[in-house]
Amino acid sequence: QTQGTIFPAPDFNPIMDAQLLGGALQGISCEKDVLIDILTQRCNSQRLMIAEAYRDMYGRDLITDLKENLSHHFKEVMVGLMYPPASYDAHELWHALKGVDTEERCLIDILASRSNMELFQIKEAYLMQYNNDLQQDIDCETSGHFRDTLMNLAQGTRMEGYADPSTAAQDAMILWEACQQKTGEHKNMLQMILCNKSYQQLWMVFQEFQNISGQDIVDAINECYDGYFQELLVAIVLCIRDKPSYFAYRLYNAIHDFGFHNKTVIRILIARSEIDLMSIRQRYKERYGKSLFHDIKHFASGHYESALLAICAGDVEDY
Repeated sequence: QTQGTIFPAPDFNPIMDAQLLGGALQGISCEKDVLIDILTQRCNSQRLMIAEAYRDMYGRDLITDLKENLSHHFKEVMVGLMYPPASYDAHELWHALKGVDTEERCLIDILASRSNMELFQIKEAYLMQYNNDLQQDIDCETSGHFRDTLMNLAQGTRMEGYADPSTAAQDAMILWEACQQKTGEHKNMLQMILCNKSYQQLWMVFQEFQNISGQDIVDAINECYDGYFQELLVAIVLCIRDKPSYFAYRLYNAIHDFGFHNKTVIRILIARSEIDLMSIRQRYKERYGKSLFHDIKHFASGHYESALLAICAGDVEDY
């Protein structure tokens, strides 16, 4: 049972919240603690209702006011919380594709982990927000088998709930051959299976792969392929096995290997806050010995730190 860290606030009053936010943003110095207390303690649908009440009350857009009054990473967190989930993913994908450099790991994190329904909503949001087609942008901004795999994932055509034990060994054999031969055709077969078969089917395929090759599929992919194509394939496998573990691993990398990669930390905390962030925190502590709370506290500071910790919803023993 996976669970998030942010839930609907009881006794919710959007008009009162909008008033408090207005006061905090209009003052001589912006009262950042008030923003944190409200925006990290309401679920996304409640935040959208606050934004509506704010517009009615002040005739202004809350996101615009947050952008004008805040700066740096703290601004990114507060503004990010105000987007509906699909719009937030679309926003992140757009910047990953259209920024100065393509941010491949952002594309991997989002496209390897979202369900068909989520992908459908992301594509709609992307079209509405940027008047562009997500798949066309992936096609233009990425290349090779990495691009083909992203395109396949973005279609959102993975089978759901269906498993056929009789074909699992056959699929595993194809994957194993793809790891041995590494031709273009084999890479295509590999990504077709990983992007289109149901999670239930792939669980069995990975087991059969282990039986056939005596090797875990992740180890085999790491041995045979490299670059972002390899990272994407591994991400798909890890998300199929256990999404919270995948995101715990990504957070750990972002915090420790990249000298605190703020964008990644912010994106994962916001995107997973109502889905499985509590589970991600548990996996993080089990796997790395220190809590996510501890590591954020160690690397971030000021109101930015407070906002991340509030989303993380740490326990007393995590300090």
